[in-house]
Amino acid sequence: MLDIVKNDKWLTPFSEIIEQRHEYILDKEQQLIADLEVGTLSDFATGYLYFGLHKEVEEWVLREWAPNATAIYLLHEQNGFSPQSEYRFVPQANGVWELRLPKDNLNHGDHYKLFMEWEGGSGERIPAWARYVVQDPETHIFTAVVWAPEESFAFEHMAPVLGDQPLLIYEAHVGMATEAESVGTYKEFKERILPKVKEKGYNAIQLMAIMEHPYYGSFGYQVSSLYAPSSRFGTPDELKELIDEAHRLGILVIMDLVHSHAVRNEVEGIARYDGSYTQFFHDGDRMIHPQWNSMCFDYGKNEVIHFLLSNCKYWLEEFNFDGFRFDGVTSMLYYDHGLEKNYCTYNDYYDGGQDIDAITYLTLANKVIHEVRPDAVTIAEEVSGMPGLALGIEEGGYGFDYRLAMNIPDFWIKLIKEQPDELWKPGSIWWECTNRRADEKTISYAESHDQALVGDKTIIFRLIDKEMYWHMNKDDHHPAVERGVALHKMIRLVTLTTMNGGYLNFMGNEFGHPEWIDFPREGNGWSYKYARRQWSLEENGFLRYEQLSDFDQAMVEHVLSQDDYASSDLTQLWSQEEDQVLAYQRQEYVYVYNFHPTESHVDYKILAPIGEYEQVLSTDEKRFGGYDLVDPKVHHFTSWDEHFTADGKGWLSLYIPSRTAMILKRIRKNRNE
Repeated sequence: MLDIVKNDKWLTPFSEIIEQRHEYILDKEQQLIADLEVGTLSDFATGYLYFGLHKEVEEWVLREWAPNATAIYLLHEQNGFSPQSEYRFVPQANGVWELRLPKDNLNHGDHYKLFMEWEGGSGERIPAWARYVVQDPETHIFTAVVWAPEESFAFEHMAPVLGDQPLLIYEAHVGMATEAESVGTYKEFKERILPKVKEKGYNAIQLMAIMEHPYYGSFGYQVSSLYAPSSRFGTPDELKELIDEAHRLGILVIMDLVHSHAVRNEVEGIARYDGSYTQFFHDGDRMIHPQWNSMCFDYGKNEVIHFLLSNCKYWLEEFNFDGFRFDGVTSMLYYDHGLEKNYCTYNDYYDGGQDIDAITYLTLANKVIHEVRPDAVTIAEEVSGMPGLALGIEEGGYGFDYRLAMNIPDFWIKLIKEQPDELWKPGSIWWECTNRRADEKTISYAESHDQALVGDKTIIFRLIDKEMYWHMNKDDHHPAVERGVALHKMIRLVTLTTMNGGYLNFMGNEFGHPEWIDFPREGNGWSYKYARRQWSLEENGFLRYEQLSDFDQAMVEHVLSQDDYASSDLTQLWSQEEDQVLAYQRQEYVYVYNFHPTESHVDYKILAPIGEYEQVLSTDEKRFGGYDLVDPKVHHFTSWDEHFTADGKGWLSLYIPSRTAMILKRIRKNRNE
């Protein structure tokens, strides 16, 4: 019996299905290795070394897989972008086409594309394995670019080793990381944003929109060229420089990987690459994603698995990425993409509606990634709660290191929208922040980029709304702002300190960046006003954004100051609904929250481990926009109670101001230490 079933008795009725899935995955791995006669799955995932454009000693060679094509021509500057016989590819076995050219026929920086012919049609195409694709600013036409500089970039810095530090992710978008109303660059991000991330204490960045995409406003989730870093932000070498600098600063770089679907564009993408819609994608009703209007990969084809697994290894090997956040995993797992379905029982995960080929691909992707880089990070964006997603493959899981705790941001937004402060229940807050499978690590977060898009609102904007425009001065004490600032800190603190793997924050949210994210489009006059980050708000010295930023940095420093924080025991000490007080323990620290909007509790008693405590952090400190109502120099001692002392606990008597959270550290277990 696999460990996944041993560890969860509720999975016992489905053990046969789980075993069959596991065997199917192992059989597929052996089949792939045997077909290419290679030793390991990592050896199998090397398509990028064979396909695409390569400069050899005496010539160029360009290979593409296009089984439905009847002819392929190279179009480039020297032939006037017209199909000519001397630039016609030669068919090889298994749908592979090859073109060899003298070395002087192509040069670094040359633009090129393909002209593909098939029965009944033809069209221009960007090579599927192209490594650099640019868009003409006037014609908006995309072309591939030969990227073969005389001196290729050489990495100088090894990826940092986090050890027992929790994974603290700063989710970022290079293009909108600039304050200017324009598209930011890899170089600007390296010089301006990486030092900020380092100062804020985060040890990883998660970069969105790296894979080339035709429409900027898609946030990078409608990918056209899977092997090309987006040229909007700069060159491939400039991306490498960014990653190398991040490593120098001790920051991991995780890529937001989109293997769940691809853009429908044909000229720029691979939607109808060789004239057939089904080369990479499903046919019939499964071809188009009903919600995203994009192409759905057919993971049952070995060639598609080869293309995607090679893509994983390519970004690791060529660019030194440290891992991936897999987008849209729920959509991949289920035939119905998990749309309009509530996952209430285990039967929902084993009722035959799951795509075994997609599950197999995801498992093999995790295996390849960890074969190439044993310390690589993989994160699943998955909302249904599929068991085993972040469990080891040998245990019957699918191999991800973490899964996103997507219930937490949904909970916070729903709570703020639907419940008045007086009805916030500490028990519900505790449940949502700690509701997870015991054998799988998660990434907790209060909000990501999703909550900031047009049509939604960030936490701070939901709390304060339009008053942010007029009352964010430090000397202004508007009640809506006071409430919003206080709750913003408390929400983030409880989300961070209850994690069991890692924590994520979208850039700017740590200081309460106002307004929404809206990329340039016809409806807003192609404006970049909302597709940027206004760093000056936290830097100018007279607005509350600085205080929120300082608190975020302080709470991050708190968790980093402790050994093995994310896997340490987490124990609830107190949850009183009427008083809206929550308390829990982690290592030698006790975390106390009073969510009540008006009631400050005097001489409030909670049960805590016996000892002497000092306050190490409070949301009410003046430096964080509070009032210093609690004296941090006052130590607190537990009092004896015959009913609880035998269990090592006593009464801790505290003053807890309304809308305040504090962290207490036990510095002595008794007065005689």
